[in-house]
Amino acid sequence: MSDPIVILTEEPLGPEDRVNISKLLDGGDSPLVVLVPSNTERHLLVDFLENLSLLDIAKAFRDLTAQSPDPEVERAEASETLAASLAALAGLGGGVAGEVVDGDAVAGLVSKVRSVNAAQAVVVTRPHAIADTFHTDWANKAQDQLGLPVLHLYAGSGFIGDS
Repeated sequence: MSDPIVILTEEPLGPEDRVNISKLLDGGDSPLVVLVPSNTERHLLVDFLENLSLLDIAKAFRDLTAQSPDPEVERAEASETLAASLAALAGLGGGVAGEVVDGDAVAGLVSKVRSVNAAQAVVVTRPHAIADTFHTDWANKAQDQLGLPVLHLYAGSGFIGDS
């Protein structure tokens, strides 16, 4: 059996993501481990600027006045994202497993990659204009800590982030 591939995602994986992950497997039997953070720990100012950069002005100001999310609600949403992602990847490689990660998403990815001796790490996110531009996104942070290339894919597309 091949070395595992660990995938960190903030979005439910779908058919396009399945195609991208299957290309990584190239017919191999690597097991897939999907991680979904229970709290993405976004920053208010970064979110505001990101929404403005995407010309979503209403959302930018709506997020400024939003209440802090309930941790139980966040965990339930993460569990739903994990279930959808596992279903989307079912039957690929040497099997698919996953878990919801509490705390820092990047620390969870790094820990899992090391504990399963993974050969590859993949981060799947929606585009984050500020974090991607300044290389402070999850993929760059994980790559700095792991010392191995981390593939950054944008959810639901074939686009690759710059990590």
